[in-house]
Amino acid sequence: MLSLAHVDHLLTETAIRAPAVRVARNGSVLPESAFTRGGSLAGKPLTGLVDPVKLMGLHDEGATIVLQGLQRYWTPVGDLVAELELELGHPCQANAYLTPPGAQGFAVHSDSHDVFVLQTHGTKLWEIHGDGGPGELLLEPGVVAYLPTGTPHAARAQEEVSLHLTIGINQLTWRSLLTREVGRLLAQVPDEHLPAGYLDDPSRLADGLTDRLTSLTDAVRRLDSAVLATDQATGFLSSRPPRVAGALLDRAALGTIDADTRLRRRRGHPCELIDDGDSVRVLLGDRVLRVPARVRPALEHVAAHAELSPGVLTMLDAGSALVLCRRLVREGLLEVVR
Repeated sequence: MLSLAHVDHLLTETAIRAPAVRVARNGSVLPESAFTRGGSLAGKPLTGLVDPVKLMGLHDEGATIVLQGLQRYWTPVGDLVAELELELGHPCQANAYLTPPGAQGFAVHSDSHDVFVLQTHGTKLWEIHGDGGPGELLLEPGVVAYLPTGTPHAARAQEEVSLHLTIGINQLTWRSLLTREVGRLLAQVPDEHLPAGYLDDPSRLADGLTDRLTSLTDAVRRLDSAVLATDQATGFLSSRPPRVAGALLDRAALGTIDADTRLRRRRGHPCELIDDGDSVRVLLGDRVLRVPARVRPALEHVAAHAELSPGVLTMLDAGSALVLCRRLVREGLLEVVR
């Protein structure tokens, strides 16, 4: 999923730019100017280009290189993060940390969110603070650690360069959900001025405040928790970042799709079906697709299988099955197996 060779490629062979990369040494984050340069493309200036010579020099001196938001530009990590988001129902992000032998990028600190730590190269000794005081945990390739929100920790690479991936869980909370819904009701309260003279006689506020609190309370009571829960799930499953790697190749293959073509569900893409009158809304992760209700049984088959071919959708005639599958390929839910 993320090897030393992959990171080498990203840092030395691509035009990666800050803030996708940051650098830390002795507990401090270095300014971008220490490892970036300017450039141009089609006569227009580019800033923040990572200078691999400067970057490797800092790494030789003990600096830790951080690749931020890795799920946005490295597909294997993006697949993992997207699948984890569907399991948890919380947004996730991924950073990678490349630390020289014997070095420590950051002092003891804690994160404001839960994290999974996956060691992929070398070893790193973690100092983790709990109720019983600090303890040590050695992470080797293939070992995963889970740190709940607020867990103080620090880590030091051992005899060779260390590479690990940290997946942060940006938790959605009850407070944020209630704040959003109650805030929507508060926004409907007329934003009128308080009456003059209330400083000398606070009772001047009482009647108006009672009326408004009563109206707000009644509005809150009318909220339907089942509807709000469905809206939350629908919103999450239709607002994830687009993930359509291979879309150009799939479009080129559309004309060759027949009854026996092997198609595969894209990793990390939901396929949730919501009945809506004579149509069905299909939640695809980054958007909503609306299709006729008569194709629902075929979509249920698609949702239940990682791989399929148009010929197995016998609940539709052959022509309709091909039309549906080609549409789902074009929409990014399915990809052609190559």
